[in-house]
Amino acid sequence: MRYRGIGIRCRAFFSLSLSLSMLLGAMFVQPTLAQDGPPKTTVRSEMLVSTEWLAGHLHDPGLIVLSVSSGKDFYVSGHIPGARYLSLGDIAFTRNGVPNELPPIDQLQRVFEAAGITNDSPVVLYGERYGLFAARAYFTLDYLGLADHAALLDGGIEKWKAEHRELSTETPHVSPSDASPSHLRISAKPSILVETPSMRDLTQNKSSKIAILDARPPDEFSGATLSEDVPKAGHIPHSAGLYWMDLLVSRENPVLRPAADLRAMYAKAGAGPDRAIVTYCRTGIQSSFDYFVAKYLGYDASMYDASFYEWSRQDLPVEASEHK
Repeated sequence: MRYRGIGIRCRAFFSLSLSLSMLLGAMFVQPTLAQDGPPKTTVRSEMLVSTEWLAGHLHDPGLIVLSVSSGKDFYVSGHIPGARYLSLGDIAFTRNGVPNELPPIDQLQRVFEAAGITNDSPVVLYGERYGLFAARAYFTLDYLGLADHAALLDGGIEKWKAEHRELSTETPHVSPSDASPSHLRISAKPSILVETPSMRDLTQNKSSKIAILDARPPDEFSGATLSEDVPKAGHIPHSAGLYWMDLLVSRENPVLRPAADLRAMYAKAGAGPDRAIVTYCRTGIQSSFDYFVAKYLGYDASMYDASFYEWSRQDLPVEASEHK
């Protein structure tokens, strides 16, 4: 049985009384899934909310919904009521010729402050491409130490629209009072960000406790097809393919597969609760989804943000494999 979207684990939104805080906490606590055999991990079901839950909690005090897209047309054409626009370009930029790199921390801090996020804000993320950009926003918040209250909308705007739920074209006003009176307290987690030298060391001195996952489509992983603007075909040595779209039920029903199925898929790729995970893709966007799901399953995850785009431009080895 799956448990999803019952709520978000959060603290008091403002200066509510202790009893109300405890009541809200009880509302948002979700049951965990039992696992057989050591080591045991708990599905972090607070990282996912259902369309039904969100529809019933849109007006909760302090709740922030972010719509993440590469351009504003996606947002202005119809968004979840009250949702605030977050440009992908504000959280992923080109550095030294490599696209979709993390901007400096102070720049990211200003972006999320402008969206009205506080350290206690429960945040629901959705966006373009079946939740892919929302997953990138989650990774960014996690890097800043702000993801404890963040969740993805399971099924995204695609499921919301399929259920004929309300849409809006109004842009909500975010006043200074909506943001923290003092700046966001950032607790950066550089350990979840893997740079190319560290990635090279992992492949040269590969520990049995590290699983490297490539989130690109199978043909790009195998080398049968070149990734866009990438000079070499294939994948980083010792990596396994785990195409991010395969983690969803289907394009028509883009919700996450059941946790047991996801665990089996990660295990087949050599990943699990007993092995640290490093995800990568072409430029660090697709791998954000593999990263998100790994964290959702309770696994230890990090991401090689520069990904195969930078790796393929260095004097570094590349492997090809038969696509099955």
